Amino acid sequence: MATADHLFTSESVSEGHPDKLCDRVSDAIVDAYLGDQDPEVRVACEVLATTNMMVIAGETRGPEMSAKKVEEIARAAVRDIGYEQDGFHWRDAKVDIRLHNQSPDIAQGVDAGGNKDVGAGDQGIMFGYACRETDVLMPAPLFYSHEILRSLAGVRHSGVEPGLLPDSKSQVTLRYVNGEPVGATSVVVSTQHAANLDQAAVREIVRPHVMDVLPEGWMCPEDSFYVNPTGRFVVGGPDGDTGVTGRKIIVDTYGGAAPHGGGAFSGKDPSKVDRSAAYAARYLAKNVVAAELADKCTIQLAYAIGVSKPLSVYVDTHGTGKVDEAHLGVSLQEQMDLSPRGIRDHLQLIRPIYARTAAYGHFGRAPEPDGGFSWERVDLANSLASALA
Repeated sequence: MATADHLFTSESVSEGHPDKLCDRVSDAIVDAYLGDQDPEVRVACEVLATTNMMVIAGETRGPEMSAKKVEEIARAAVRDIGYEQDGFHWRDAKVDIRLHNQSPDIAQGVDAGGNKDVGAGDQGIMFGYACRETDVLMPAPLFYSHEILRSLAGVRHSGVEPGLLPDSKSQVTLRYVNGEPVGATSVVVSTQHAANLDQAAVREIVRPHVMDVLPEGWMCPEDSFYVNPTGRFVVGGPDGDTGVTGRKIIVDTYGGAAPHGGGAFSGKDPSKVDRSAAYAARYLAKNVVAAELADKCTIQLAYAIGVSKPLSVYVDTHGTGKVDEAHLGVSLQEQMDLSPRGIRDHLQLIRPIYARTAAYGHFGRAPEPDGGFSWERVDLANSLASALA
């Protein structure tokens, strides 16, 4: 456990980072398969991207989808991110598609049949976390790292800053006093840029976005504000570094402030508990904190492939809980069916809502009218508080 006074750092990467580009393409394909909201659809899709080349591989079950259609989806995702560079262009990159039918051995364990409910799509452990460091109940270093890059992406897409290119990273270190964040001690932003911009020019483009995102008075000292520390970042994206789906799992979740079970999210339909149970764990942890039952909450869920009920449900309120953790764990399972089917139905996950999750975090986002980020709702808070009064 961290001491009350300490420094803590988290990083984010933009939608144009090679790994995040792969996440985006994978999730765009998931969305295409889920367009009819068929609960029998299965997708496990991963992407590799390098210089003017993408490889899309995995297994699927669902509507017939031609290789041409998959390629169109991939190119559209890359175009939306903004890649029109010699080394990686949405129109010119070669796309090699290696999708095949889902294994029947996996299907028989996951599918419902007879008296058997829908089973988990794999074994694994998933964690959810919430805390009071930000209004969205997320760890502050990660939240601000995401928001810096989201702000820069906004002016890039709008054309206000045409010299910014898609690939970027951020890193924020905060000082904690008595367990509460009080300011930044360093900020790092590396952003791909046009060749006619030098390091000083990029620094001044980035500066107002950092200052607008951080709370007033939180900006780090000038000598700890690092922008493109190598001096130049023109070649980027998959042309500069190969990307693969599922390599930014800490960026996707809590920035290292909470445990991680190891499973990635992108490219997977909601039968895969790597994704759906991690969403459920966040949903429950957030509702615990929103209900003022704790200031901080970690929840672990564990599953076995083909088994519908979780093997264990663990709750840790880090010494901030207002109720007994064992009673809280029981109440959470009464409030929500934690089987794969129960999670899917409660959070309404069989929808094409996943491409938007591929950058700037799966958590700490606003619930959307079409069901996107449904796991960020706090609609259980009142019933939890009543049940444990």
